[in-house]
Amino acid sequence: MNQSCFNKMITASIVCHGHGDMTSRLVQRLLKFPEVSKIVLICNIPETILETENNRVLRIDNPVPKGFGANHNMAFSYCTTEYFCVLNPDIELPQNPFPLLTIAMQSHQSGIAAPMVLAPNGEVEDSVRTFPTLGMLILKLLGMSDGRYKIIQGQLPFEPDWVAGMFLLFRSCAYMQLHGFDESYFLYYEDVDICRRAHQLGLKIVYLPQVAVIHNAQRASRKSVRHMRWHLGSLCRYLSKSA
Repeated sequence: MNQSCFNKMITASIVCHGHGDMTSRLVQRLLKFPEVSKIVLICNIPETILETENNRVLRIDNPVPKGFGANHNMAFSYCTTEYFCVLNPDIELPQNPFPLLTIAMQSHQSGIAAPMVLAPNGEVEDSVRTFPTLGMLILKLLGMSDGRYKIIQGQLPFEPDWVAGMFLLFRSCAYMQLHGFDESYFLYYEDVDICRRAHQLGLKIVYLPQVAVIHNAQRASRKSVRHMRWHLGSLCRYLSKSA
């Protein structure tokens, strides 16, 4: 795809797997934002999602579940816009985040942008950190530093190491340059990996505390043995790639 074919709008990518009404609310909210010209909604498992008959919504039902990266890379194949936004289905948007995010991307000349992420109780989530290392993980296990940045709501934008994948806004040309997410990760650490590769290519990442979204986190890796195995496997893969 040639960059010249992009217009100055946004394609949003959502992968749902049993989120139902939560996904429907996010789709309805996105449809209210004029910047969003297309929503690619991928259902990883069969479920009922409202508001999928809108001509701005493309619904894809996977016959077999795919990983985080594979699903969003598939969604990007339908992107013909200047920006490509990856969102978790458990994100709520109290305000339109896109005007300020795109302005920040232009001023910082960045390839990736992310807003501040809040928990439902208003606490700032640790969605922005320095790159993990084996030494840092040992310190975390000892109850010491875990690499998170100290964030104050409303502070000026800054350029961190990596931002979490529950909300990532890409320039589509940057996503192409990165060849999307690494599909060898099934779940977890795809966001850390793509941000690491962005830095290696000289693509800036900007984090914008002036814009907040709400994350109704599922924390599946803390409840499910299968998700914990995926989490640990992805961590080992990341550490071996970045060594």
